[in-house]
Amino acid sequence: MAALNLLPSMLFISSCFNLFMFSCFHPDKIFSNAEKLGDSSTNIRGMFVFGSSLVDNGDQLNFPAFIPVFTDPSTKGNRTVLGVNFASGGSGILDETGSIVGEVMSLNEQIKKFEEVTLPELESQLESSSTDSLSKYLFVVGSGGNDYTLNYFFTKSQANLSVQAFTANLTTTLSTQLKKLYTLGARKFVVMSLYPLGCSPGSIGASAQAQKKGCNQYLNQAAHFFNTNLRSLVNDIRPQMPGSNLVVVNAYKIVRDIIKNPASKGFTDATQPCCRVPSLEEGGNGISCKRGGSTCEDRSKHVYFDGLHPTEAVNVVLATKAFASNSTNEVFPFNIRELAQI
Repeated sequence: MAALNLLPSMLFISSCFNLFMFSCFHPDKIFSNAEKLGDSSTNIRGMFVFGSSLVDNGDQLNFPAFIPVFTDPSTKGNRTVLGVNFASGGSGILDETGSIVGEVMSLNEQIKKFEEVTLPELESQLESSSTDSLSKYLFVVGSGGNDYTLNYFFTKSQANLSVQAFTANLTTTLSTQLKKLYTLGARKFVVMSLYPLGCSPGSIGASAQAQKKGCNQYLNQAAHFFNTNLRSLVNDIRPQMPGSNLVVVNAYKIVRDIIKNPASKGFTDATQPCCRVPSLEEGGNGISCKRGGSTCEDRSKHVYFDGLHPTEAVNVVLATKAFASNSTNEVFPFNIRELAQI
């Protein structure tokens, strides 16, 4: 397991974002109206988003505006009615994850802010209790990748704890967090699986093993363990949350399929970032774009924009699959369009 002592350049994500689901796409470019995918009505009035920098407030459901971020001082009063985005770049399921990148809000802290700050605002606006109103909102959770890259592998925890044991603890914690949201009134959940962590330019560039053989298989194996546990978690937790529905989006498969055969989706480069990403030797971190640096001529042809985050074009594919795919290998047990109509 010595090869797991990796990613020094990948881990200091100094330009982490507060985003939401399927990062960096615009509602006028995808699902500008629900009828484009054959959906004429939904039972969704908004959504609350929790996670890290791989989630973005793109709009699949024709909301009139983007979901506001929690850290914006103006996100209060009637601005909470469409929902709120609590996602914090660098954060994780575990409280200690992300401490090396500075001040982040862990998933526990995000849920606490939702309960203590946003929920009272929302109840005041809707003049109803959370148990009456929150069943009409989507709760999107996309977290876990940083718990490996900014915690388990980075702190050398693998020396004392197997990745399987760490993953079991991670998914048990996530289960508790989902149940907490349920007790607050959440009923419709969208849970994102982990991306293929070892296939990003940052992870490949930081690992000699990955450079020789392609994607870093240690990281991908960790993501596979998590995603397998996640699907089991959803099956196990559903009976404990009567009246709830949970959808798992298999982001790993969707993104991995693109990487394996980029031309099938119109991509030409699945390994190099679109922007200029300085290495540690150059004073960068292996993830962030160089300030004032060059970018590729056509970012829609690249799978990755920087050393970690997929381009808008990839996220359009991911969002489309999540919303409308009929394959249970991509969305389980059904897609978000069906969830929205329940």
